[in-house]
Amino acid sequence: MEREDQLYPPVKALLQSQGYEVKGEVGAADVMARRGQEDPVIVELKLRFSLSLFHQAVTRQLVTDLVYIAVPRPKGRQARRMLKDNLALCRRLALGLITVLPDGRCEVHCDPGPYVARKSKKRQQRLLREFERLRGDPNAGGATRHGIVTAYRQDALRCAAYLAEAGATKGSEVAKATEVARATAVMAANHYGWFERVATGIYQLTEAGSTGLKHWAYSWEGTSGD
Repeated sequence: MEREDQLYPPVKALLQSQGYEVKGEVGAADVMARRGQEDPVIVELKLRFSLSLFHQAVTRQLVTDLVYIAVPRPKGRQARRMLKDNLALCRRLALGLITVLPDGRCEVHCDPGPYVARKSKKRQQRLLREFERLRGDPNAGGATRHGIVTAYRQDALRCAAYLAEAGATKGSEVAKATEVARATAVMAANHYGWFERVATGIYQLTEAGSTGLKHWAYSWEGTSGD
């Protein structure tokens, strides 16, 4: 679909099938429908999801609680994620969501109504663990994922810093000296290529590890270096 007015006939047919009288472009509303003395239904039509679409729909909630947005069903690689994310936003804002298929059929994904978010205790605990394990405040809020200092990276950096001074060392000694309880596991996993096992349970720093220490000079102490 290339024009918003192409969305109107399918949406009108959907509402008429439910007993509504439907009219287009009533005041600021793209579509308005009435069924007897019930509150009116308003539908905002757009060719794609956008912030302005949600702004318009929220403004229509000053007139009625029964507000929908209607867009062509998303296509492409990100279509499923796009639909999922915008459906969640519609529910948060108490908006209904309709998508129109190329053959003219409509799918109603949700109706307007109160929404109560379900908290994920598992996600909360994961985030709290990461918060507690991070030393200091090594990241600037709003930074991109590239270059983010995680608690795991800080542990690896502390191990690397110790090996840089002490040379090849047994994992248990590194753990005791750095207070990184999982030091042996971190060095064995070697996600960053910083460690080399030279004997059973004994590790030394690689050239990549020395470079990593320079690149992340402030991070293992918990500061951003700003």
